[in-house]
Amino acid sequence: MYLLDTNVLSEVLRKRPDAELLARLGAQAAATLFTSCISVMELRHGAARRPDHGALWRRIEREVLPRVQVLGLGVEEALVAGEVQAQLWAMGRLIDVEDVLIGATALVRRLTVVTNNISHFARIPNLRVVDWMGG
Repeated sequence: MYLLDTNVLSEVLRKRPDAELLARLGAQAAATLFTSCISVMELRHGAARRPDHGALWRRIEREVLPRVQVLGLGVEEALVAGEVQAQLWAMGRLIDVEDVLIGATALVRRLTVVTNNISHFARIPNLRVVDWMGG
């Protein structure tokens, strides 16, 4: 089961999305694909900054969000995120808090993060991370 990072969801929206990513996503049962509410926030932020924000957001609502299950944050995710943030701080290897929250969600739910930002997510201890993009 997989937690799709924001950059994976964004890639799907490109004019010419990565073919390997599309093939991998197409091979998965819909029930195995999740994303974090943090990724929804990041998508909304990205869309809101564009001149065509309304049209882009409607496309995200129509083409992306119905194909994944969006997971919220609860106390357990917050506690794990706090521990992860402290570990990364102690190692001097901080990453964006959004990535910590996405990673904590995956750890709590026992999901593998799908991203092309391996270098950040690989810093989180015990987190399973894969890159499905060929380019």
